[in-house]
This record gives sequence, structure tokens and C-alpha cells, in this order.
Amino acid sequence: QVRLAESGGGSVQAGGSLRLSCAASGYSYTMFCMALFRQAPGKEREGVAAIHLGTGSTIYADSVKGRFTISRDNTKNTVYLQMNSLKPGDTAMYYCATAPRTYSCTWEGYLYWGQGTQVTVSS
Repeated sequence: QVRLAESGGGSVQAGGSLRLSCAASGYSYTMFCMALFRQAPGKEREGVAAIHLGTGSTIYADSVKGRFTISRDNTKNTVYLQMNSLKPGDTAMYYCATAPRTYSCTWEGYLYWGQGTQVTVSS
């Protein structure tokens, strides 16, 4: 059974940085995308960043381009989201999710989800 576990959330002031980790267990295939989504209170869930575990291809939400970087360590079945220049608007619960993909990622079709980690950015 696939399990995803996020860690690294917390509270930070605007302009600060955090690194989220998403560790996967229960599978070791690389024909998957792993993504970070976020949901703020009263808002819809949105995709933040995704990476293909095999090709390394990435996608980002426009709102985080240039500030966030997603990477993977397949030896640890772990994906990282480095978040720099954080803004209050980045405050949300962040979830990782995984979806089978051949070469590249989209925001659709994610089958397995973690429990989430809270990120709070104060001004």
C-alpha cells in the first residue's frame, strides 16, 4: 500500500524559507509524478509543484515560479520542496500526492495523498 508522509512545515516570517519533504513508501517505481498541493481555508486546493520521478521533469504554479524548487532523491523515495521568499499568501496546508505518468506531470489524476503539513507565513 502506498503511503505518503509530509514533514517540514511550520511558521515563518515573510521572506523566510522552509523545506518540505514528502517520503513515499509501499512502491519504488519511477514512472510516477509526485506533487505538492496546497489548500488555504476557504480556497480550493491548487497544485504548487510536481516532479516526474524518472525524467525529473517539473511543473510549477505561476505563483511560486522563481521562489520554490522541487527535487527528488529516488534512493530515499523522497521529494523535497524548497520554499524561499515566502509570502503570507503561501499560508496553507500542503499535501503531497502521487500519480502514474510516463514522462511528464500534470495536475490531474493523483491517486494517493498524504495527511498534510501546515505552513504559516506571517507578515
